[in-house]
Amino acid sequence: MNLNSSHANHHSFILTGIPEMPDKNPWMAFPLGFLYALTVLGNGTILAVIKVDQSLHEPMYYFLSILAITDVSLSMSTLPSMLSIFWFNAPEISFDACITQMFFIHVFGIAESGVLVSMAFDRFVAIRDPLHYASILTHGIIGKIGIAALTRAICVVFPVPFLIKRLPFCHSNVLSHSYCLHQDIMRLACASTRVNSLYGLVVVILTLGLDALIILLSYLFILKTVLGIASNAEKLKALNTCLSHVCAILLFYVPFIGASMIHRFGKHLSPVVHTLMANIYLLLPPVLNPIVYSMKTKQIRRRIVHIFQRKNRA
Repeated sequence: MNLNSSHANHHSFILTGIPEMPDKNPWMAFPLGFLYALTVLGNGTILAVIKVDQSLHEPMYYFLSILAITDVSLSMSTLPSMLSIFWFNAPEISFDACITQMFFIHVFGIAESGVLVSMAFDRFVAIRDPLHYASILTHGIIGKIGIAALTRAICVVFPVPFLIKRLPFCHSNVLSHSYCLHQDIMRLACASTRVNSLYGLVVVILTLGLDALIILLSYLFILKTVLGIASNAEKLKALNTCLSHVCAILLFYVPFIGASMIHRFGKHLSPVVHTLMANIYLLLPPVLNPIVYSMKTKQIRRRIVHIFQRKNRA
């Protein structure tokens, strides 16, 4: 195969819907549309409830608002290519559009991890030093934490498009997923990808890996503080305030670890399994996080029920 003509074909990539079963793609259109609608509706409801209810104007709920915005942003990053494949049967995506989507998916994924760290810090302060909770986590501090999480994500992902653009592509231009990821594009290159692989590994360790360690240490300190509380009822109350956040952590990290393990050690598995895990990692947390917080947080649940009751009376 002529290298120059092969390189010319890579003005675009071909995204994959359901591997080995392209005739099944239309069946996924409506379930995916429902998931995206549920993501926007659920996170939009959380944001609206926190905005209108003055009793929810507390640091915990401001961080939840940032998480909801990040979830929607991450979900919307995958939306264009998903719609293109499953709704319009148009799997082709231009090289620049693919790189752009890749950038935003990785930015908002890392930003969400940073937000989960900040929420762990919020719970630590609330339980360890409740009297100074509001004075420590002021509006200004919360805003700076949110900006820092996004800035960190942008800074570490910023070199990735340039690392991809320097690579020559002379293999197949068919990607493994319904959206563009760094590791997926990288494997199609016909030159050494050692720099890309090393940089990607360093980024994962210093962001998601470090974040997971900080969250673990935060909860060890929280548990130590809770065990020092004399009343069992107060212990349960303190731990209950962390339950929703723990669920959000599990929803983010468990699919990520699962997808990473399958990608590295599950070469023998069906491509459908790889695609399913990758989609769960990106689509499930934005859908389930607002449901978890609505069910587990009494103030939010009460406010949502009140809104629906008022609409029914009207």
